[in-house]
Amino acid sequence: MPIATVNPANGETLKTYEAMGAEEIERRLQLAEATFRTYRASAFAERARLMHRAADLLDEDQRDIGRIMTTEMGKPIKQARAEAAKCAKAMRWYADHARELLADEEPAASDVKDSGASRALVRYRPLGPVLAVMPWNFPLWQVIRFAAPALMAGNVGLLKHASNVPQTALYLEDLFHRAGFPEGCFQTLLIGSGAVEEILRDERVKAATLTGSEPAGRAVASVAGDMVKKTVLELGGSDPYVVMPSADIDRAAKTAVTARVQNNGQSCIAAKRFIVHTDVFDAFAERFVAGMKALTVGDPLVEETEVGPLASEQGRSDLEELVDDAVESGATVLCGGERPDGDGWFYPPTVLGDITREMRIHREETFGPVATLYRAADLDEAVLIANDTPFGLSSNVWTRDEAEVDRFVRDLEAGGVFVNGMTASHPAFPFGGVKRSGYGRELSGHGIREFCNITTVWHGA
Repeated sequence: MPIATVNPANGETLKTYEAMGAEEIERRLQLAEATFRTYRASAFAERARLMHRAADLLDEDQRDIGRIMTTEMGKPIKQARAEAAKCAKAMRWYADHARELLADEEPAASDVKDSGASRALVRYRPLGPVLAVMPWNFPLWQVIRFAAPALMAGNVGLLKHASNVPQTALYLEDLFHRAGFPEGCFQTLLIGSGAVEEILRDERVKAATLTGSEPAGRAVASVAGDMVKKTVLELGGSDPYVVMPSADIDRAAKTAVTARVQNNGQSCIAAKRFIVHTDVFDAFAERFVAGMKALTVGDPLVEETEVGPLASEQGRSDLEELVDDAVESGATVLCGGERPDGDGWFYPPTVLGDITREMRIHREETFGPVATLYRAADLDEAVLIANDTPFGLSSNVWTRDEAEVDRFVRDLEAGGVFVNGMTASHPAFPFGGVKRSGYGRELSGHGIREFCNITTVWHGA
């Protein structure tokens, strides 16, 4: 895949880049290693000052970087600017909280005495250069939620971004450079996926994080496992959105539309499978389908646009295959379902009913504005349908019955359960999944400690 900006709204190639050669990659690896030796000893206050400066610059750049993201991967311009603002917020959060999140921990005095020590503590130390293999769908946010905690912990970052967002990738390196971080603290590697293995096998790279497809995650985890290196993987999801009879149906249906089509439906944590109790199924379906039909689809640079194009022609083709397979197997098209005429990789907001387990769309992630609608006879069946997926990233539950909430929190196989609202990420809360959605956590204290050497320090009596 060429490293290029291709506008998904019209298919026009705007910029192309040469992949870095072996000599440049080696130079950057040397720089990362050398920078880490000194940066790891920097004070939290200095790292926080630099991170705050980077956040301020990002706020100043919000309109420009928002336009770049929209041009590269098609998200509506308002969502692009909101993504930039969210990144700045996360950067400030880690700047303000890293010291306390990584503070030395002292075991109970009785345990220290029992161990024969006069003093003991647990200290969090940085690992070194961390390779981040990142996707195009949230080209700023996916990187910042790794970079902010990693840099605040004293690590340095190497970014291999998706090949269709090179301008965003280069912007990120420049952002940290302008903020005053030492050269080599954060570097973008303009390389294809074929170059990742050799870099990950390099002894100077100490760990890796990947957000992306399951095959990509398997490949990175396999190499890292062979090299005995720490990894964090977030590999997507097919999140359930369960609606029970006690729910506020109007709110649930309105929120469901946003939850499905955010980022043009290309979000790992977007709700994708809508599981509705039979008592309120018709009422919910009517409102949900009407809301999907009413969405404004068009040029993502236009302020009023709610759904733009898919990021790539291949992505649209993959989505069409899932829809076509479902329809051929008996699914009912409640709205959408047909590729529009004209330029760009657009696909209409679509709702499918009468889904069965034999359909590919039941098992595979739909990365686009396509929703599947299920009818559940009771809570038990709702849980069974929700868990009948290889993924387990997040989940949404709509009910005002606390006993039902407790049951869903206990039994749903997911890294998050969002009650009476849509899944969202926030720097204070851990983010990640189970099953084939990956392992490890980003964000919160859990995220900043993922790439730390958790060190026991013991002093003899």
